Amino acid sequence: MASAVLPSGSQCAAAAAVAAAAAPPGLQLRLLLLLLSAAALIPTGDGQNLFTKDVTVVEGEVATISCQVNKSDDSVIQLLNPNRQTIYFKDFRPLKDSRFQLLNFSSSELKVSLTNVSISDEGRYFCQLYTDPPQESYTTITVLVPPRNLMIDIQKDTAVEGEEIEVNCTAMASKPATTIRWFKGNKELKGKSEVEEWSDMYTVTSQLMLTVHKEDDGVPVICQVEHPAVTGNLQTQRYLEVQYKPQVHIQMTYPLQGLTREGDALELTCEAIGKPQPVMVTWVRVDDEMPQHAVLSGPNLFINNLNKTDNGTYRCEASNTVGKAHSDYMLYVYDSRAGEEGAIGAVDHAVIGGVVAVVVFAMLCLLIILGRYFARHKGTYFTHEAKGADDAADADTAIINAEGGQNNSEEKKEYFI
Repeated sequence: MASAVLPSGSQCAAAAAVAAAAAPPGLQLRLLLLLLSAAALIPTGDGQNLFTKDVTVVEGEVATISCQVNKSDDSVIQLLNPNRQTIYFKDFRPLKDSRFQLLNFSSSELKVSLTNVSISDEGRYFCQLYTDPPQESYTTITVLVPPRNLMIDIQKDTAVEGEEIEVNCTAMASKPATTIRWFKGNKELKGKSEVEEWSDMYTVTSQLMLTVHKEDDGVPVICQVEHPAVTGNLQTQRYLEVQYKPQVHIQMTYPLQGLTREGDALELTCEAIGKPQPVMVTWVRVDDEMPQHAVLSGPNLFINNLNKTDNGTYRCEASNTVGKAHSDYMLYVYDSRAGEEGAIGAVDHAVIGGVVAVVVFAMLCLLIILGRYFARHKGTYFTHEAKGADDAADADTAIINAEGGQNNSEEKKEYFI
């Protein structure tokens, strides 16, 4: 927004003629008479202040232009477009563009709306106040254009784990340029953007280089744009399709307790998951032939009537178009009574542990009793040993009496007799 002081006198009349010339033929005379009558009655501009504000609007929405006057004294207000054609003179609209509509007209304000704004409507709009000298202020309309199209493209529809792929996202024909952000699921990634400008419009292309893993299968790659004309999240996404080699796991379905003994049966199930799904699952015995009584049925391996010759490593192999994988199970056949002996041994250990606990408790009790007995008799000995010291006249005599004990008492006794 800026203000300026216009020339006065004959220059105002010339401005009136220019404004009238821009109007349709049927309205030229009326506008010219209005301008001339206003010019004849132009008041002084002392104390009046014309001002306006810049406008930012999204393409297709409504812009509001307001020419305001502080301390108005009924001076004439008019609004001109960037080509200096009169849009409104007071409450009269000489311009044919019906998108301009009068919202308010008074001595202190001329407010006009412009509907369905387009990029061609950008520029400076001038407010003029017919005082002596005249005043002028301009407002700048800035039109924001959101991206017209948002496209995401993946180099390969299907990728293999460990492979690096290229993903591109394009936001076309925006103003100003769009900011593009990348996400893989909830994790934000960093891409590289390039901006192309054409006729005041911007096209932004962002490139993302992504190394995929099996965990990425089915995860969306999201292209999200940030733009002042966009409210909320404008985004597009593509789901990753990643192929990976099988993951193999062997599950023992029988025996349930997991202990394989002679005479029992063994059943193993091979679980293989991959993309594409493995078409072939095979069982082999590592470094030896498969037992003759073993039965293979798809992913299952059955061995009836186990014996120690069946000991060894059994391998499940699975493959798909991406690669191969395997898992091993080591079989050890125990004696038929291995489980029972283990149970008996567990009972014996429990009994032994109980006996040891009782013995330890009894010894602790005995030690406590003996300790109290010796403590009591030791106190009595010290008491007798100190007798004779109580009758002493001084410390030296007390020591002699204590050393002499009963002998001193007897000597005293003989002396008095």
